[in-house]
Amino acid sequence: MREPVALLLMTVLAVIASAWSPHSPFIWWLEAAPVLIGLPVLLATRRRFPLTALTLRLLFLHGLVLLHGAHYTYAQVPLGEWARDVFEMSRNPYDRLGHVMQGFVPAILARELLLRTSALRPGRWLFFLVLSIAAMVTVSYELLEWWAAVLSDSAKEDFLSLQGDDWDTQWDMALALGAAAAAQLLLGRAHDRALAARGFVGPAPAGWPGPGHMP
Repeated sequence: MREPVALLLMTVLAVIASAWSPHSPFIWWLEAAPVLIGLPVLLATRRRFPLTALTLRLLFLHGLVLLHGAHYTYAQVPLGEWARDVFEMSRNPYDRLGHVMQGFVPAILARELLLRTSALRPGRWLFFLVLSIAAMVTVSYELLEWWAAVLSDSAKEDFLSLQGDDWDTQWDMALALGAAAAAQLLLGRAHDRALAARGFVGPAPAGWPGPGHMP
């Protein structure tokens, strides 16, 4: 149990650092909300529904991305500005990273929840349903951005982070869905082994080649 405790402590420290004199307190609360909500939920369910180490590590990384963006606002993250200048990009790309993580990490979390609480097994239906959940997450976030922009003029740029891109919303959803598919293709087998090692689900079907396998 040492690793979960270490991840918890590092996340708490990251929350404190992120909350220290943020660029916009209002935007900070909006951007950090998934961490502030998710952390208590994980703590409350840690005994009766402990997650695999793989999922916890991904959630931790996602939390760092969210908290870093919350501190500066996504359009002004220094790392993104550096990448924009070095690679001669037209915009700060940090928000693109945020939406990649928004699809990649929730996909593995959804995959674990479905495999452990339903009769689903690795196959086309699991792949499709995980993608559907990832789509719901990213669409809900885009609606939240729209709602925040309606309520606050400052959120139109700081939270929406359009940076002059008329197709920003479409890019965000496409990146999240592509990342959700990539997560399953890249980590599906490792996730199956992690679940089986903890006794959460049985081993993956013999000869499991990827999402094309039908259980």
